[in-house]
Amino acid sequence: MKRIFLSLALAGLFSGLFAQSVDKAKDLLKGKKLTEAKTEIDNALTVEKNQKNAEAWYIKVKVYNAIAADSALKSTVPDAYVQSLAALKKYAELDDKKLVLLTLDQYKPINEIYQGLFQEGAGNYNEKKYPEAYADFTHAIEAIGFMNQKGWIKQNMDTTSTLYAGISAEKAGKRDDAAKYYTQIADSGITKIGGNDMVEIYKWVTDYYNRKGDKANTAKYVAIGKAKYPKELFFDELVLDDLRKNGPKDSLFAKYDQIIKERPDSAIYFFNYGLELYQYSSDTTKGPLPANADALIKKSQEMLAQSLKLNPDYPQANLVMGQISYNQGIEIQQQTKAIKGSKPEDLKKRAEIRAEAIKKFDEAIPYFEKIDQLLGKQGELKRADKSALKDAYDLLVTINEQKKDKEKAAAWTDKYNNVEKVH
Repeated sequence: MKRIFLSLALAGLFSGLFAQSVDKAKDLLKGKKLTEAKTEIDNALTVEKNQKNAEAWYIKVKVYNAIAADSALKSTVPDAYVQSLAALKKYAELDDKKLVLLTLDQYKPINEIYQGLFQEGAGNYNEKKYPEAYADFTHAIEAIGFMNQKGWIKQNMDTTSTLYAGISAEKAGKRDDAAKYYTQIADSGITKIGGNDMVEIYKWVTDYYNRKGDKANTAKYVAIGKAKYPKELFFDELVLDDLRKNGPKDSLFAKYDQIIKERPDSAIYFFNYGLELYQYSSDTTKGPLPANADALIKKSQEMLAQSLKLNPDYPQANLVMGQISYNQGIEIQQQTKAIKGSKPEDLKKRAEIRAEAIKKFDEAIPYFEKIDQLLGKQGELKRADKSALKDAYDLLVTINEQKKDKEKAAAWTDKYNNVEKVH
């Protein structure tokens, strides 16, 4: 009997000590003796039995929030808000039905935790402490998620914290972590956060999955991105680039057909389509030409003509149109090599072939001269424009030499030789 009584007496004593410890921590908190209050409540919660006391955890929340908000003390507990959030979760677990203390405080502690974590994240971000900012924003997201889970708020996504968690992770070199948060934004369908347009996030996510070789997710975010930003070229360009590298060409050209229907006013897409058609149909470095090369070249010319209709002053489109006619003239001219005889009919045939070649050269001339009109009188040129101008002059020299027009050939030669000096 004595042993039983002694045991009960000791248990009652420890229970009383614990109650005193919690009360003491509360009094210290009221007196703003935060360091002492922290020590008191921490000690109380080291006892296993005491960890089932909801009020104790709630006092810890309030003490740690107060320390985190104190400019002189917050550095002594750098993760005070994080510990406070963990303590609040424990309190909610133990007092799940009533939440009397939190209700009496009008949920102020959880709001302090969220706002504190967000502000710390913003401060670290502005100081370029990106790993720290990333941790802060993820904890802020955790706080919002906890509040939503408990039904205290309807908001299920903190868009600003999510955005900056992603940016901070990316800047900290955590690309996969950044993808997690950027993907949440893309999946949400949000296009603006704090007045900032999210198009770059949608592009980033699409590119991320494309680099990973994840075709399903790449297609998913291309579709989402195009739906949200129909005027943005990036999503079509990414698909075209993939088809360009991995083929087949029929799929690439089918994609171009789709794009020019969607963007009938885009001179650049008509140009790119025409250029790719011509390059594919005239490239002999990888084997024989495709069986439908002539049809592809004709379609190439149609695309380039439409590009020039939309933008007549596009030097590169003029250059390719001229090159196609010039190359056709060269191909016709080479047919004379097959006629070896010197009979009158042989001479006549060769003359007819040369005349046909000259017609093609004459078709090319206006396009090359247009480039001279567009660029020849300008000063310093961009590299692509300078290259186009030199190519145009070079071909005009060759054409006029073929036509036996020495005067014009000399004039274009002079312009060619001065491109580097003038432009």
